[in-house]
Amino acid sequence: MKRYVDYLTSKAKDGIVDIGLNDWAPFKTKTPADITSTAYYYRDAQIVALTAGLMGNEADARKYTDLAASIKQAFNRKFYHPDTGLYGNGSQTSLSCALYQGLVEPENQERVLQNLVAAVEQANNHIDTGILGAKYLLNALLENGRADVACRIVSQKDLPSWGWWLEQGATTLWEQWNGTESRNHIMFGDVSAWFYKALAGINLDPAAPAFQHIIIKPNPVGGLTSARAYYDSVRGRIVSDWIIKKDRFHLTVTIPANTTATVSLPTTKLESVKEGSTPAFKAEGVRGFRVEAGRTLLEVGSGTYRFTAPL
Repeated sequence: MKRYVDYLTSKAKDGIVDIGLNDWAPFKTKTPADITSTAYYYRDAQIVALTAGLMGNEADARKYTDLAASIKQAFNRKFYHPDTGLYGNGSQTSLSCALYQGLVEPENQERVLQNLVAAVEQANNHIDTGILGAKYLLNALLENGRADVACRIVSQKDLPSWGWWLEQGATTLWEQWNGTESRNHIMFGDVSAWFYKALAGINLDPAAPAFQHIIIKPNPVGGLTSARAYYDSVRGRIVSDWIIKKDRFHLTVTIPANTTATVSLPTTKLESVKEGSTPAFKAEGVRGFRVEAGRTLLEVGSGTYRFTAPL
């Protein structure tokens, strides 16, 4: 891992790497390779620093932490335009790459997000990326509270969209949006994970790897009235199953043994949230609760819970 990052360092010019295939197979708008390649250079340096720290190699942990910080500075110096709040050419990929890879400074976060939403709206709520941007776009929107915009993208049925592929009779993922090349390609496939993370809301906690702690955060967006998913993790089956009935959100979750979870419900009315027939904050297995960023968060232990909440 060190050898690879050191190789990228040997190719970098003032902290910028411009080698690679860039945002392969874009529909319309192309994004320069230096944006996506430099962003991965940054993430790679972070991963090496983290790994070195886990191994007790403090010298390498410091070296690659400092390298990542210098790459971030170089990235923002070259690509961020303070006058417009855009990165690079302002493409969906450029903006979502900066957000998803953690390269946007906190004070610029909201402005860049607004520009990304505007870029999607300018494309008539369609995706306009290649394979890298397809991953960045949906996740950047989800992670920054705009799952509604991502859902509009995913729901499209005309070109370019996954729905258009289905309309053409596709049973596999394709390499190009217009279907001109391989028709059995996984490259645009991260949308499948997005359904689990965004709609069903099954997420891992980076601070507690391998689903030791689980985050359940469903998003009832796009006019959806229900969603159900399960994931067979190394610790057991995780289930998230929700439905909207008469303006109430009903969520059934199953948390495996010897794990904990944070359940995030789309309501601020904590006192009206119930587990079964009991107020949630008094229910067995509920260890903590709070309202945060427009949602009610409940800390729970293992077991099956049936929450209801007003929307």
